[in-house]
Amino acid sequence: MGAMFYLVRLDFFNLLVAQIAKLLTSFKCGGFSIGLSTNHVLLDGVSAQNFIENLATQAFDDKPLAIFPCNDRHLLAARSPPHVEFPHPEFFKPDLPAGLGLPVFDCEREELEYTVFSLTSDAINYLKDKAGESIGSTTTKITVLRVVAALVWRCKALANYTEYNKDRVSTLLNVVDLRSRLNPPLPNSYCGNAVLVAYSSATCEDIEQWPFSKLVEMVAEAPRRLTDEYAKSVIDWLEINKGLPCGEYMVSSWLRMKFGEVVYPWGKPVHSGPVVSHRKDICWIFPGVDGANALVSLPAKEMERFVACFREFFPESIIN
Repeated sequence: MGAMFYLVRLDFFNLLVAQIAKLLTSFKCGGFSIGLSTNHVLLDGVSAQNFIENLATQAFDDKPLAIFPCNDRHLLAARSPPHVEFPHPEFFKPDLPAGLGLPVFDCEREELEYTVFSLTSDAINYLKDKAGESIGSTTTKITVLRVVAALVWRCKALANYTEYNKDRVSTLLNVVDLRSRLNPPLPNSYCGNAVLVAYSSATCEDIEQWPFSKLVEMVAEAPRRLTDEYAKSVIDWLEINKGLPCGEYMVSSWLRMKFGEVVYPWGKPVHSGPVVSHRKDICWIFPGVDGANALVSLPAKEMERFVACFREFFPESIIN
């Protein structure tokens, strides 16, 4: 008997009613899939993993919770009074008429194409070698996430790049877990939305002309700004402005998520991963069989240019 686990996202307005929803689908072969959709206010990636591990324990007869969740939301509350110490260009304040309440993401029903870009270990090593051409003399650690995020940023920026918009600024947002960055740190069992975004910005012309190692360094530098002081300043800014993330593209890494390692009474899942959602501004990076995968959702024309930029970056011997 096999099982597949997927983490999916519901439409925002449905989630106003259901903060979390599960869908169980059984198959004639005896296997089944579990779909989970949540509001990010309720669970971030680490919280979702903890929730799934606890869910699995309840399928056993007498197994205790794997992780007792910490539900104290005061740990991430804004200060009183709020104290904004830094500028925060990674967020913007929507210009809303008075009385309309909190801003929401309204995903237009645009036709999107979905592509999983599979990067083999050879492709990952090629990216690391390219990044190391000038990073070798610095303290920047070249990781899978950093090189894949830099490549995705480059492809997304150049997919909308023409001779008429060379000065257009492209901003990459990288989702960062705050738990270990705060003072005192949050427990790993914290249940909630303990993530913020780190930003990297450059013009499309610079992104095209700079060596790949420069982009990797910028991706690596962005999370370093997220100190305890900076994170608390962001939380206070959001309390005052009720803002939203401001960037062309967002990268969310599942490389360290262990959804596929959760043990149920019938064993581990045969597959786990994200399901496509109607968001063209976010890319999920998750483990592959031999390397890493990047799930990209874009309109057809933009996807065509993204694919071209992706394939042109590699030698033919690596990307067939």
